[in-house]
This record gives sequence, structure tokens and C-alpha cells, in this order.
Amino acid sequence: MTNATPDLHVKRVYDPPATSDGARVLVDRLWPRGLRKEDAALTLWLKEIAASTALRQWFGHDPARWAEFQALYREELKTKDEPLKALAALLRQGRVTLLYGARDTAHNHALVLASFIADAQHRRGSALSAAPSTRPAR
Repeated sequence: MTNATPDLHVKRVYDPPATSDGARVLVDRLWPRGLRKEDAALTLWLKEIAASTALRQWFGHDPARWAEFQALYREELKTKDEPLKALAALLRQGRVTLLYGARDTAHNHALVLASFIADAQHRRGSALSAAPSTRPAR
């Protein structure tokens, strides 16, 4: 375990890549519409960590379902050991930017994932041990 504080950010995949992004990890199950793979400048596409298809379709980015979506997605995340380990390995190396394609910057699964990681770090003192920043990357 490391005492270094991981640097975790959340950003739309359609925003231009920046050198300050660090490792760029797409956390969507589906490839973003209209985006060429070379333009995404990804380090990793971690689609396994995204919400299940059924949950994603039920949520439909409806803010009225946001609280319930967060709880249900957090339950799903508890079963995603391998993708979380892959993310932890990247976080140990430095800054990681979680990328998502949704238009809604306030109600999306990448924010829930970042919050889940922060909570896990506080609870376990794991490789994801220090609270990351979930502020949007610039």
C-alpha cells in the first residue's frame, strides 16, 4: 500500500485531451458516438466497470432516478474486483481521468464511480486509499 494520494478526475470524453489528464480511462460500456478512437487518446477502455446495460437503460439519465441509480450502481461496483484493481494500478502511477460520454455532467456513472473509489479508500485504506479529487479536469 502506498501513502501517496491518487489524483482522480472526471471529464467528458468529447472534451479535448490534455497532457494534465494523466491516464485517460473510458468507463462507458458503449463507444461514444461520433468519436474516433485516435481522437480519444485513451490509456484504457474499462467498459467492464460501467453500469450494467439493464441499469443504464432503466436510468436513462433521468435526474429523478439519480439517487436510486447511485445506490444500485454502487451495489454493482462491489462485484467488479478486476476492473477496480486495474484502476487502482493506474492510480498508483499518478493522475487518472475517468472519461464518460453522457451530456449530463451532474448525473452520470463516472461521478458515482469516483465517489465509490473515494469511499472505498476511506473505509479500507486500500491501494485506492486516499480520497481522490472528483472535480472536473480542466
